[in-house]
Amino acid sequence: MAETSENPVELFGMYIAHVGVNAETPEEAARIAEEFSLLMGLPARDTPVSVFSDTLVETMKGCGRGTCGHIGFHVDDMVAAERWFAARGFEINEESRALNPDGSTRLVYFKREIGGFAIHLTSDK
Repeated sequence: MAETSENPVELFGMYIAHVGVNAETPEEAARIAEEFSLLMGLPARDTPVSVFSDTLVETMKGCGRGTCGHIGFHVDDMVAAERWFAARGFEINEESRALNPDGSTRLVYFKREIGGFAIHLTSDK
């Protein structure tokens, strides 16, 4: 019988999609994004709730989840990843679920934080 992997990187193509930083105001978010631009040359992209520094850092405009911020993990198979994490005791926060136009899940947070960071899964499928 073949061994099955217990590594989410292998199972779901998981990688860090971005790190979220909580700012208190839109102005502070813009300043933080500017710092990332200076540090790494990452172009800032303003959205209604955050400022993205390319795709690596999302600075929230005062409405961020997590005590310290959040970490977004991309997965290729959202349904399988949710099952896998649920089996390890990580409950999904259904109120956070964001859907794609086809009804599949684009983004969903876990209920608990790790080290002050909210954790979410994201998929482009």
